[in-house]
Amino acid sequence: MAKNIWELSIEDFVEAGLNPEAALELLNILQNALFMVKTSDPRDIWRELMSRTVLKPSHPYGLHQLVYYSVYADWNFSSNGPPPYWFPSLHQSKLTNLGRIMELYGPKLLGASYKDPISSFRLFQEFSSQNPEIYWSIVLEELCVTFQKPPRCILDMTEKLKGKWLPDSILNIAHCCLLPSSRPFRDDNSLAIVWRDEGCDDSNVNHMTLKELREEVMLVANALDATFSKGDAIAIDMPLTVNAVVIYLAIVLAGLVVVSIADSFAANEVAVRLQISKAKGIFTQDFILRGGRKYPLYSRVIERGSCKAIVIPATGNRLEVNLREQDLSWEEFLSTAKDLPRSNYYSPVFHSIDAMTNILFSSGTTGEPKAIPWTQLSPIRCTADSWAHMDVQAADIVCWPTNLGWVMGPISLYSCLLAGATLALYHGSPLGSGFGKFVQDAGVTILGTVPSLVKTWKDTKCMENLDWTKIRYFCTTGETSNVDDDLWLSSRSYYKPVIECCGGTELASCYIMGSPLQPQAFGAFSTPSMTTGFVILDEYGIPYPEDQACVGEIGLFPLYLGASDRLLNADHHEVYFKGMPIYKGMQLRRHGDILKRTVGGYFVVQGRADDTMNLGGIKTSSVEIERIGNNVDESILETAAVSVSPTGVGPEKLVILVVLKRGYKRSTEELKMKLSKAIQSNLNPLFKVGFVKIVPSFPRTASNKLLRRVLRKQMKDELSSAGTKL
Repeated sequence: MAKNIWELSIEDFVEAGLNPEAALELLNILQNALFMVKTSDPRDIWRELMSRTVLKPSHPYGLHQLVYYSVYADWNFSSNGPPPYWFPSLHQSKLTNLGRIMELYGPKLLGASYKDPISSFRLFQEFSSQNPEIYWSIVLEELCVTFQKPPRCILDMTEKLKGKWLPDSILNIAHCCLLPSSRPFRDDNSLAIVWRDEGCDDSNVNHMTLKELREEVMLVANALDATFSKGDAIAIDMPLTVNAVVIYLAIVLAGLVVVSIADSFAANEVAVRLQISKAKGIFTQDFILRGGRKYPLYSRVIERGSCKAIVIPATGNRLEVNLREQDLSWEEFLSTAKDLPRSNYYSPVFHSIDAMTNILFSSGTTGEPKAIPWTQLSPIRCTADSWAHMDVQAADIVCWPTNLGWVMGPISLYSCLLAGATLALYHGSPLGSGFGKFVQDAGVTILGTVPSLVKTWKDTKCMENLDWTKIRYFCTTGETSNVDDDLWLSSRSYYKPVIECCGGTELASCYIMGSPLQPQAFGAFSTPSMTTGFVILDEYGIPYPEDQACVGEIGLFPLYLGASDRLLNADHHEVYFKGMPIYKGMQLRRHGDILKRTVGGYFVVQGRADDTMNLGGIKTSSVEIERIGNNVDESILETAAVSVSPTGVGPEKLVILVVLKRGYKRSTEELKMKLSKAIQSNLNPLFKVGFVKIVPSFPRTASNKLLRRVLRKQMKDELSSAGTKL
């Protein structure tokens, strides 16, 4: 049991990693701070310690843990909810994007109810949900969005309960990313992208201005015109590099459609996505350089794909692979445009607001990935969420290690370029100190992560002795956060907030997030995102009262700018609406998360209502894994894949249960090795099998459907009681 903060001694500080002299000094500082606190409320104590910067990034992490847990040693989670670790100041709140417009419009929109950005945040969020057309009319003026033809209105509700956003408007959203702007301010000399290659840790950070980016994009757009036809779907399967950003924007600028494919996918998974999207071409690299190693990529792309490939060398200017006859090197591709009189000028292809610009994929429970089209509304939505909840401003340098194959790739790109910020890219693995030094040297002010990445940084201690104190906000998404990992992350920059984000590819955004206008608690969300409304449903589909602590499936209000309204290979209504209850005349939209609302109004995601699982920030389905697992060994009759977090918090781990054929015997270690190899080879090399158990049979419904939720609960209980570490 943790000591109370008043009980800590020099010996405790020495045990946490300080030398005796430093321990004595810290004890004196701590006692002076505690003397100034006039209440016994641990929130006031923690706030006082943070205001005095008692804890520093240079202190051992064990010390941070000791102080945090001793401050909140007597905190009652059941009656109070999760304890806050960060509190907004009134002065700083008025300098945030959202705080600024609240000060400007709050008194008019909320009347006498408006006090200030902190006190009135919840009221303003509710107002935005009930009056989204007013909120969007304000925010659109704050982003780098320029219409060729302005919308007739913000929201046309002629189609009852469905609505049409920004009707009749025409624009090219990639073009908006490349133009100078007065609000937010940026000119041709503004930094658009900064980057560094892995292995060049002591080199200067590379820079690209807005003008240079525009010229590169327009060159590639001209080459696209010479190679493909308007409307073609063109895939990108490569790391998120400067070239990848240029290619992405050029495809959209030229009136084509990006097909997003993660560079970690196995050959058959790449082929499936190319087939579903009917891609006419694909941009890729010969190899991937990561962690000092070289991994084949081009060979994986063409193994089962027949469309034209444009291949970029991972290093230097010369490819290290032989190309097929129909494929082009990057140099050959660009040469098709360089002979043009104005190769670095391009007239954008303007489309209606609902024109498709990007096809992304999200795994469902059917085994085939859902093909989700993004329209030009989608970038506006994700940028607005980043602007409001992550406070992305023109002076910010934003780094989020990800890939264009995952939704955070396009979100990162647009959230910077449509908000006037600088996009920071590290060409290599984010797992080591090289990435951390880039964050330091580039002066990153907003750093995005996934929890498993943070855990690696903490456990390997690879980020020690680096200065991350320019970071204003951390952000995390993709999987459930762990309190200790977030504590470590926040402590790297004097306890700046970790903004939790949870949403989906089909929403082009997050439905719950943190906010710089609210106190933040580790591993918890503090609010629905702006304009978002939802209810939490009980087991009978009845919404819980809005002020009641509860656990249930989330039901989203359907009026949601940027959310998908169609799928390319599935029935959109069946996937997202069929069977959902009616609430206040609206059919709720399905998202699939089980959400806990705590005392105090925080939210914690408890998992998925369906059989989709989240492994290392990558969504996949039980069916996909079981399809591979069933063929791994002749002894296997069938498999069942579930994801489990044994402690109830932190990242999910893959557990596979196996039923053997009669007369066969196998060890769990042998099966675990074979299953791991097969899943990594055929599905994703990043997936790891945490635990394998042989069982006599699986629980099933009367119609013979596998009850994975029962297996998931059984395994969670078993592993938790046994204290098994996956």
